[in-house]
Amino acid sequence: MICSGRDAASGEFLEIEFDEVIRSVRRTKPAGVNADTWIAPGLVDIQVNGFAGVDFNRPDTPHSEIQKALELIVSTGVTRCLPTVITGPKDDMVGCLRNLAAAKKALPLGKAIAGFHVEGPHIASVDGPRGAHPLDSVRPPDIEEYKRWQEATEGQIRLITLSAEYDSAPDYIRTIVRDGVTAGIGHTAATSDQIRAAVDAGATLSTHIGNAAHSILPKHPNYIWDQLAEDRLSASFIVDGIHLGASFLKSALRAKSVSRAVLVTDASAPAGAKPGRYVLGRQAADLTEDGRVVLAGTDRLAGSALKLNDGIANVMRMAGISLSEALAMATTHPARVIHLEARSKWLVTGERADLVTFRTGTGIAIDSVYIDGKRAV
Repeated sequence: MICSGRDAASGEFLEIEFDEVIRSVRRTKPAGVNADTWIAPGLVDIQVNGFAGVDFNRPDTPHSEIQKALELIVSTGVTRCLPTVITGPKDDMVGCLRNLAAAKKALPLGKAIAGFHVEGPHIASVDGPRGAHPLDSVRPPDIEEYKRWQEATEGQIRLITLSAEYDSAPDYIRTIVRDGVTAGIGHTAATSDQIRAAVDAGATLSTHIGNAAHSILPKHPNYIWDQLAEDRLSASFIVDGIHLGASFLKSALRAKSVSRAVLVTDASAPAGAKPGRYVLGRQAADLTEDGRVVLAGTDRLAGSALKLNDGIANVMRMAGISLSEALAMATTHPARVIHLEARSKWLVTGERADLVTFRTGTGIAIDSVYIDGKRAV
């Protein structure tokens, strides 16, 4: 297969030859290639709870519905994603993971599932940091429960988000990191010492920093400043224009540098669907007319309705960064954070042939998507 376009990093015209991996990259302008067509690695979303009206946080979600969600996710340029299971009863969480792992094996687009993200249940129990996670299922880190998740997915847990405030968090982090799992700090009310201990133990990510926090914090120290100042932590951001304001986003990106920044959608079932009522696990969630996803009857955010291609356009507009920087935040950076094989470099020989072509203008308009060298869109 051959795919052509302007390199979104350099602006040069490229002709890429590939099968399952990239075989050659020629810097030339092929005949008939439009100057408005850009090419980049496929997008990587490491936090998605659902899409297209489909909730990943139910053990009985039909595989046909998961396929429908994946089709819409891939149409936004995402070639690899981590379906994300949030805080819930033990058996429910295991059931969700087992169902998603079976879907990964069975579905035509199952290859777009790069593994799984477990967000919770080992998070802060207090309002604010807990976010939309149900209080009755919050619990301390438990290695035996982690082993059940790995058994249910045949070892495909790639990312776990937990709070650093538990005494057992450092030992838990050391254990999962030894298995190759990324430890993210999130939904936390931890002290400076607790965050430092978690990072010393191997935590390398701040999950959707700036969200799932108290509405009022001490001037200093506080758990947001502590994480922004920690150079060993990358940070993920939900850039939908709702979760974060432009001033915080600009300041946070300057603190982390773009090189340690990752875009995520934190999409839940309403993403790509019409305003109305949906579910997130055992809870009802509403997509409002202005694009907010909230727990039913509250103003508490419950994920987002963001598409990752829109997140790229948003971060360029809100933070004043370049196309190449924004794309890195949605491609190579998340791949590096979760140790995604053959996806942490740009368009070079030997990398997996996950490719996307697109046009710019009012946003990022996806033209074609290739996964493992096969056209998916």
